[in-house]
Amino acid sequence: MIQERVNLVGRVIRTALPAEAAAVAALHARARATYYPDGIPQDGTDWLAAWRGAIERPDGHVLCAVEDGRITGIASFRTAEGAPADTVKLFQFHVDPDHWRAGIGTRLHAACVEEWQADGKRTATLDVHVDNRRAQAFYTRLGWVPDPENPPSEGDHHLYLRYAVAGE
Repeated sequence: MIQERVNLVGRVIRTALPAEAAAVAALHARARATYYPDGIPQDGTDWLAAWRGAIERPDGHVLCAVEDGRITGIASFRTAEGAPADTVKLFQFHVDPDHWRAGIGTRLHAACVEEWQADGKRTATLDVHVDNRRAQAFYTRLGWVPDPENPPSEGDHHLYLRYAVAGE
């Protein structure tokens, strides 16, 4: 597992720690608020507990981008229940809106791909909210394509994308 990746300007990509669940949940809320024009739907999810569970889950990974001691990006992934062992699902991927267009998402995505390669994954999947055009453009630039096994259906609020994880 990637424990730490450092470059020369105080940027680190590493595994998130359980003690950081509140900071991760807060970043998640700030990022999600940008693509819900009427406010984030309140579905009763306890996002702090959900993030704590994702961070502590033994079969999952939560990576965080840290700049000058502050979490600026997060990615959560694992093999979904019932999916082939060589497939990984990117469940959450967010960059703090105050840090958009600084390369954080690209570096975080590269760290995810490196982890997937090390874990022998061949395919990655995700779903992205239909109103999140920024994220859709980001994923397209990185090589994600519509998932032919999950075409959008009438009234669906998500698009399903697929990524071919290249071998080393």
